[in-house]
Amino acid sequence: MKRIFNSRWTYRLISLFLAVCLFLYVNSSKSTSMQQTGNTGGTNSTTLTATQRKTVSVQLRLNVDSDKYFVTGYPEKVKVHLRGPAALVTATANTQNFRVFANLTGLKAGEHTVRLKQDGLNRDINYQIAPAAIKVNIQPRQTVSFPISVQYDKSRIAKNYVAGSPNSDVNSVKATGAEGEIDRISRVVAQLNLPQNARKSINSEAVIEALDKNGQTVNVILTPATTQVNLPITARGHSKKVPIRFKPKNANSDQEYSFQSSTKAIQVFGSESDLKAISEFDADVDVSDVKNQKTKTISLDAAANKVTGTNPNSVKVKVTTESK
Repeated sequence: MKRIFNSRWTYRLISLFLAVCLFLYVNSSKSTSMQQTGNTGGTNSTTLTATQRKTVSVQLRLNVDSDKYFVTGYPEKVKVHLRGPAALVTATANTQNFRVFANLTGLKAGEHTVRLKQDGLNRDINYQIAPAAIKVNIQPRQTVSFPISVQYDKSRIAKNYVAGSPNSDVNSVKATGAEGEIDRISRVVAQLNLPQNARKSINSEAVIEALDKNGQTVNVILTPATTQVNLPITARGHSKKVPIRFKPKNANSDQEYSFQSSTKAIQVFGSESDLKAISEFDADVDVSDVKNQKTKTISLDAAANKVTGTNPNSVKVKVTTESK
């Protein structure tokens, strides 16, 4: 037995056994470590590639020759359903660095159904536009000028009070829209809101509207969209008729000016003291653009004559010039 343990082969076999055991232990540790590392890496990958869904509301753009055509019937905004990597979807929803559009290029006048498209979304994001398609009405674009009349509720004026002629700082507007809508316009009005039982003159901004023959609003763009309106309101009987006197404004010192008008006198409104102080109404006429003869329509300045209003609020006058 002693000889066996002292044998060189015995030591060799023991060394080989220990080496095999050490090899198996080291391999087992590496496998466990790699498995743990693989699990950790899988978690990070899952985080990076997690799928997220978001819905955003974006402005709808139109690709169309807006100088030639006017388009109606389309929604102002559409919804876009996004699906993709969480980081990309979140960034896209926050920045909205893409656009949704309807390509109307090449389409003729009339009604069309057009599919919506997008431009700018990352390739890794799946999307769905709602609605996917829209109906639009394409019409030739038209711009026409219309005179303005002031409209207000007369029942809101207090008993024993009367309103004079309203005075607007805008006499006409330009209406732009589809040819069919422009043809529907019957009149353009400035809607003046009055308080209940109004007893004093109103000076307020009024919204301008285009109306059809039934009084319904017509879908057009008005320029300007508002106007400043003055409506004189006085106690009944607090008015009188006075002659009108035309005076040249911005006159040339080498010229003499004469005025002719079918309106010889006007009605003025105001308090008893205002009416007592006025015996004639001075109307300034800008003659800087008159060379020989010209007919002009001028607005009557009630405030400059220290009254609250006039009827009418504008008159036509023919201006003639002569050299001195």
